[in-house]
Amino acid sequence: MKKIILIGLFFLTVSFDQVDLAQKQPAFDTGEYFKFRIHYGLVTAGYATLEVKEGTKNNKKVYHAVGKGYTTGMTKFFFKVEDNYESYFDKTTGKPYQYVRKIDEGGYTKNQEGFFNQDKNTILVKDYKNKTENSFTTPENVQDIVSTFYYLRNHPNIDKLKVGESIMVDMFFDDETFKFKLKFIGTEDLKTKFGVVKSMIFRPLVQSGRVFKEEESLTVWISDDENKIPLRIKASLAVGSLKADLESYKGLKNPFYIKVQK
Repeated sequence: MKKIILIGLFFLTVSFDQVDLAQKQPAFDTGEYFKFRIHYGLVTAGYATLEVKEGTKNNKKVYHAVGKGYTTGMTKFFFKVEDNYESYFDKTTGKPYQYVRKIDEGGYTKNQEGFFNQDKNTILVKDYKNKTENSFTTPENVQDIVSTFYYLRNHPNIDKLKVGESIMVDMFFDDETFKFKLKFIGTEDLKTKFGVVKSMIFRPLVQSGRVFKEEESLTVWISDDENKIPLRIKASLAVGSLKADLESYKGLKNPFYIKVQK
């Protein structure tokens, strides 16, 4: 359960070459809200939410995205999770100005804020728990974990990938920048609680070992429409299979096309 929010926010993302997001019909806007049910089979382990709010940075209106995750029921009794991830990013370019990471995962806690200087390619990380401040050099157009998800939903190349193609993104997380590789698998008519939805399937390449069975243990489904809605994540773990399914939504920017109503 310690990896629930990292999975929920990180592996819903895809990436492509950097371009101006204004070239494409926006996939989202202020007011969008998603709620996901995280479960092992029929057993609900927790929930995660993603919401887009209005924010202000440098006297400029920006998007303020908030991701939260928490365990419920018996899972909360055995392993309590209360996670909060936030990002302030530009409405046109998608570049982040600031991130917030405040988490409690079974007693493992972090309380950080990161402030990006995209012109100088640096980030200042303030660690409130350890009372430290550190600056790091970043690549050009670096993203944080939350801004990546929204930035890439707007990217015009998302509909141009061919099956088997892999793509990369630079993401700053845990005081370092790393490259995340993801492979496009194809399309599928996915059965959801809302009905059958045409979806695009992606498979992130992750490090095998203690948590995941192998490199390609994660599969992600997003709606094959202008919204690029995250519909499902499936993770094959060393101790079983974990799923996160879209439970509810509101405030979509574009029509949500359902091929067959439930």
